[in-house]
Amino acid sequence: FNNAGAEATRRRYARLTFRPGPVGFNLGKNKATSAADAPGDYLRAFEALADGGDYFVVNVSSPNTPGLRDLQAPDALRAILRPLVAAASSKRKPVLLKLAPDLADESIDELADLAVAEGLAGLVLANTTIGRPGAEGEPVAAEAGGMSGAALLPRTIEVVARVRRRVSDRLSIVGVGGISTADDAWRVIRAGAKLVQVYTGFVYGGPGLVRRIERGLLARLEAAGLPDLGAAVGLDVDRGPPP
Repeated sequence: FNNAGAEATRRRYARLTFRPGPVGFNLGKNKATSAADAPGDYLRAFEALADGGDYFVVNVSSPNTPGLRDLQAPDALRAILRPLVAAASSKRKPVLLKLAPDLADESIDELADLAVAEGLAGLVLANTTIGRPGAEGEPVAAEAGGMSGAALLPRTIEVVARVRRRVSDRLSIVGVGGISTADDAWRVIRAGAKLVQVYTGFVYGGPGLVRRIERGLLARLEAAGLPDLGAAVGLDVDRGPPP
């Protein structure tokens, strides 16, 4: 990932005098680091940032770092997670795992089970895709790298719902991918996400997007007769979709 590194990030965040909310750090290995040495990269990054972050996400799913997605193999992932979770537990910092939407459903099931077994706090579902849904035949479809945006939403909902059915509330699910409206967020929450993230939506909607989504969610809660968002989490999976 193109940045100045974990130590520079630590210094920058240490200077902050205002924190508007929880700060999460996304951890990834360096491009030049071999798969065998990847656990050390993740652990060193965590140790540098541990005091400045409220939660940490293990990213083994970005398609923009060659070979990174190979670390989603269970044995490779365990080698990364065990020392990291042990270090994070001693500091009471939750660790989540970010998966690719391009994984086969069976692999998603396996990694959800692994996340529970290794004591993770949750899963971030999902990263950008190497597929080109909705862009087939367009010049952009031939470009390399991960695609984000609205076209990811159907797979996001599918993966979130699958993991919700698999693990129930044993993991917190963060839904991400294609969320740009209150309706998008509502669907992802009802599929099982306790939290949602937006990124591409900011490009088109600006910072006011968050307020619009919040207001839209409040309206949907009132219409559904639900007391809070927690009551909506996993509703379509746990009770079946609305008529």
